[in-house]
Amino acid sequence: MAVTQGHRRELCFWGWGYADAGLNESEQSLVRKMARQLGAGVTPGDAPQLQEFDLRAPRVDVPDALVSILSCTPYDRITHGYGKSFADLVRMQQRSMPHPPDWVAFPRTEEDIEALMEFAAASGAALIPFGGGTSVCGGVEPDVGGDYSAVISVDLQYLNRVVEVDKTSRAALIEGGALGPELEAALKSHDLTLRHFPQSFEFSTLGGWIATRAGGHFASNYTHIDDFVESVRMLTPRGAIESRRLPGSGAGPSPDRMMIGSEGTLGFITRAWVRLQDRPCFRASASVTFAGMPAAGAAVRAISQAGLFPSNCRVLDPLEAMMNGVGDGRNALLVLAFESADHSLQAWMKRALELVADHGGTWDQASVDRSMAPVATAAEGEGEHRKGAAGDWRNQFLRAPYYRNYLTPAGLILDTFETAITWDRFEAFYAGVRERVGKVLREVSGSEPMLSCRFTHVYPDGPAPYFTFYCMGSKTGDMGSMLSRWRTIKLAANEAVTSLGGTVTHHHAVGRDHRPMGYDQQVPPLFREAFAGARQALDPTGMMNPGVLIDTPHRGASAGGVLRDSGQHHPS
Repeated sequence: MAVTQGHRRELCFWGWGYADAGLNESEQSLVRKMARQLGAGVTPGDAPQLQEFDLRAPRVDVPDALVSILSCTPYDRITHGYGKSFADLVRMQQRSMPHPPDWVAFPRTEEDIEALMEFAAASGAALIPFGGGTSVCGGVEPDVGGDYSAVISVDLQYLNRVVEVDKTSRAALIEGGALGPELEAALKSHDLTLRHFPQSFEFSTLGGWIATRAGGHFASNYTHIDDFVESVRMLTPRGAIESRRLPGSGAGPSPDRMMIGSEGTLGFITRAWVRLQDRPCFRASASVTFAGMPAAGAAVRAISQAGLFPSNCRVLDPLEAMMNGVGDGRNALLVLAFESADHSLQAWMKRALELVADHGGTWDQASVDRSMAPVATAAEGEGEHRKGAAGDWRNQFLRAPYYRNYLTPAGLILDTFETAITWDRFEAFYAGVRERVGKVLREVSGSEPMLSCRFTHVYPDGPAPYFTFYCMGSKTGDMGSMLSRWRTIKLAANEAVTSLGGTVTHHHAVGRDHRPMGYDQQVPPLFREAFAGARQALDPTGMMNPGVLIDTPHRGASAGGVLRDSGQHHPS
């Protein structure tokens, strides 16, 4: 049977990044140091190979009309079998994938997607929209439960064009399968940019950002992809929904808001009009140190409430700063930056530094002055932005996911969880999360763990704290034990942030991992019932990404309300 594989650069199927990319020598040295510090006693073995996975045969035959867009090669099925969470990486190390997609589809047109939905409705199959596969919460996993005849992962990588650019309105119509670098390259010739840069930017897509309400480059003002969406087109099993393209509207409940964040449960986001910006050519940056997190948090609150809207306003607690190579482990660090395509930024930076000085912050004024030197072109500005401590942190931030490719097989647990909380509750929240999660980390690892925090985004009414934890998973390399320990930590983190008043996720989406002890407790029951009704209207057979956001009660046993560990479902 003919198959059609994807056209993009080959991915590392068992870990983060491309197959031909990895850690450089300095990064390898750093992760070895981290491994020793955490007590790792395991030398990572050989990387998994495709032939080591025992994949079940596809459970359904496909019609001839779909053969040209479907693949069942081991590479395609395995790269679409998991996302990129810690649990996913561990199961790859176990060479375990008991629930691979039966087929992987690579549609080239909306008509291809419609044909896939017709086939799924007739055959009883489930469909999972797949963008870049960078989900860290179980959002693309084919282990859907229920009585589905098969699961087809639908990869939109061929729907990746910038279809139209409206320079007058500063907007563009872009297909949902466009990767971040692809759409930015196409917009560059128009001197425009979306400037939505999540950590997964290189590997994730516009449609995925919209479906998961992704957070991006800007620490304030334009924090989520929501802020850039003008209109959305979605193909559902009942037909297409396309919202009217407008700068704003007060006409009832917004159809955009229903589609943004729907996580593949309603249909396929095939294209969207998004708001763009001129490429920045003015920048200013500073690295400010504080004695601790309370003072840094107070300074950031003052900046966020002053209406200055910095592009970067990220606080790193002492451990986070040290682990990212930009601190000594004694002081908190504020990475502060402004950018503009229109005007110089001295006044904005001056006022921000006055505010941080009020809270005991210190900085190198000469470095700040150098950061504000005129930039001849926007392209030069990109390089200028990456110099100094702010640039060092940004480069480290983008490379950090590669570290798990080494640390996980070495027996170490390295993972994150993120949330948001109002300023009036932040100090008690921060202390409470550290106490509760730290206790569980010590219990499951048997040693003193590392738990650090940074702010990824800030609002006038509160920050978005992002926690990173490191601990021993298994000194013998027992991946099953590591997975069990991770599950305990993950549930504890979900429970801590929600019970202390925060959100279970600020920008990582819900998927399957944030439902138990999290999303289901956070969202009002009547809203969940209303959303289930909307889904029933758009997807009567329940084919779209079952178990994400809500259960599918008319389909037998559900995958919802559980947290994955070894690939099998466990009652919550």
